[in-house]
Amino acid sequence: MNLDRLCLEVVALAKEAGSFIRTEAGKFRADKIEFKGLNDMVSYVDKTSEEMIVAKLQQLLPEAGFITEEKTVVKTALQYNWVIDPLDGTTNFIHGLPVYSVSIALKEYEELVLGVVYEINQNECFYAWKDAPAYLNGKEIHVSDKPTLADSLVATGFPYYNFEKADAYLDLFKDLIQNTHGLRRLGSAAVDLAYTACGRFDAYYEYNLNDYDMAAGIIIVKQAGGKVFDFAGGDDMLNTHDVIATNGKVGEELLEKVKMYFNIKS
Repeated sequence: MNLDRLCLEVVALAKEAGSFIRTEAGKFRADKIEFKGLNDMVSYVDKTSEEMIVAKLQQLLPEAGFITEEKTVVKTALQYNWVIDPLDGTTNFIHGLPVYSVSIALKEYEELVLGVVYEINQNECFYAWKDAPAYLNGKEIHVSDKPTLADSLVATGFPYYNFEKADAYLDLFKDLIQNTHGLRRLGSAAVDLAYTACGRFDAYYEYNLNDYDMAAGIIIVKQAGGKVFDFAGGDDMLNTHDVIATNGKVGEELLEKVKMYFNIKS
């Protein structure tokens, strides 16, 4: 498979979906919101974007299956599966806040081999494929070189369900706001990962995520020279639903704090 050519086709597709989302943002009304669960919102924009993406990907790789947020298609395959979030940051979109993205990844068996994150408002497309560098709008990107958490700007996401871990999360939050350059919460996991890949953030952590929230961002961070692992320090992020992504220099320091506050045994 020619992953570089396929990736560029997916870039074009992500931008096409992003253009649709950008157009709809100018006329979106709050009465078009639906709720899938507690604080879990969706709109016709998410669903239509997903349908557009799925239709084009079926043409690019007919044998592939799909893992999608809005479940507009139910089809998985043995070797290749696309992992799609058609609008990551729906809450931001609904409230008119300018951080949301299209996220598309490809898995070969259980390995991520391609990822594209298109941040719509800044017109920034981050992408990478296996055994190649990571890129932002055609220019190669790398993670930062900050050596310690004390030197780092860190991103996170606030939990919107599974509040049983909220106290541990807030204790970690209090630690990090006192011992880093600061914490940021943008509202799109895919963008948080992409920004870690290009060095705007030095580290990012979050729990309560789905595979489609982070799949594309994970491979982009890795190909940009970063390290990504779950809260236990393993490589099972898509199944544990938590992730730590760093520049590769501050990862152990952040992991140690996560394990301590979340009471995770080594």
